[in-house]
Amino acid sequence: MATIFSRIADGEIPSYKVAADDKHYAFLDINPVARGHVLVIPRREVDYIFDLDKEEYTGLMLFARRVAKAIEKAIPCERVGVAVVGLEVPHTHIHLLPINSEADMDFSKKHSFPAEEMQAIADAIAKEFE
Repeated sequence: MATIFSRIADGEIPSYKVAADDKHYAFLDINPVARGHVLVIPRREVDYIFDLDKEEYTGLMLFARRVAKAIEKAIPCERVGVAVVGLEVPHTHIHLLPINSEADMDFSKKHSFPAEEMQAIADAIAKEFE
């Protein structure tokens, strides 16, 4: 059975997509820690990031870098924080968060934004993705 992230990447479950290619998918976290919080996943289901082979790992990190650069252009922030902390979905995912301090990486603080704002955020990041 496919993970929820695979179902999102396949379009079975709606998402606020910011970037995609044939091996990766990036979308807004629906329970964001910050405005512009993006999840980046490999399309192939692998539970643990360090179980990816070297090529997949490198490809995922390079794709995440491109997404982070787009976030920096679209969302005012000092930098984009990176975290791999998720245990709730057995599918590798990288969190990219626009931050202005280390305290902005507090995963115990979740936000909620209206659908229109989520779409506007996703569109702004997607526009900057190269």
